[in-house]
Amino acid sequence: MTKSEKLEQIKALGLLAVLRGPSSELTLKMVDALVAGGVTGIEITYSTPNAELVVSQLREKYGERIVLGMGTLTVPAQAETAKAAGAGYLVSPISEPALVRAMVASGLLVMAGALTPTEVFQVYQLGADVVKIFPGSLTGPEYLKALHGPFPEIPMMPTGGVSLASIPAWFAAGAIAVGAGSEICPPELARQGQFDEISRRSSEFVQAVQAARKVR
Repeated sequence: MTKSEKLEQIKALGLLAVLRGPSSELTLKMVDALVAGGVTGIEITYSTPNAELVVSQLREKYGERIVLGMGTLTVPAQAETAKAAGAGYLVSPISEPALVRAMVASGLLVMAGALTPTEVFQVYQLGADVVKIFPGSLTGPEYLKALHGPFPEIPMMPTGGVSLASIPAWFAAGAIAVGAGSEICPPELARQGQFDEISRRSSEFVQAVQAARKVR
């Protein structure tokens, strides 16, 4: 699948679940619960124990049934190890040039983090396919809308603080998708074995994204 095809796939989903799992075993169960609730866009962060092994196991289990990537990349070497593990896209919360160049060189779809207008422009110039506006909780949808004024051609996705209530506003502001972490899949629920609750939240988020896009 080409990068443009992967981007269209993520746009079609409109939602990526960002997992910082408490353990590799619980992370796998968290993904099962997310998929059961209808969420198939999955980002496994490098802050998850044995993250690359988790991605390899998920790729083996689900194949192309999920849109699987790795996030929280912070060093250039992770771009190739994530790809080798089976990631289909790469995400970083930062815009460090050497890191972004390594991510781009992997040939995978790249989402790199930025907050200020200068960072947004620079990370896109470095070759990122999507600019991850992070943390979204510090800015809000109106800030994303303002960024689209000077940069209408740059695809942007907020992550951090995306809630059910804020989803309509993010899409109205021009987000191509939203990334949700603890709001959709809190690690504490996994520790407590409340996977049905994770599935319930997943279903709510999927419905909210679908409803928000109908309004647009």
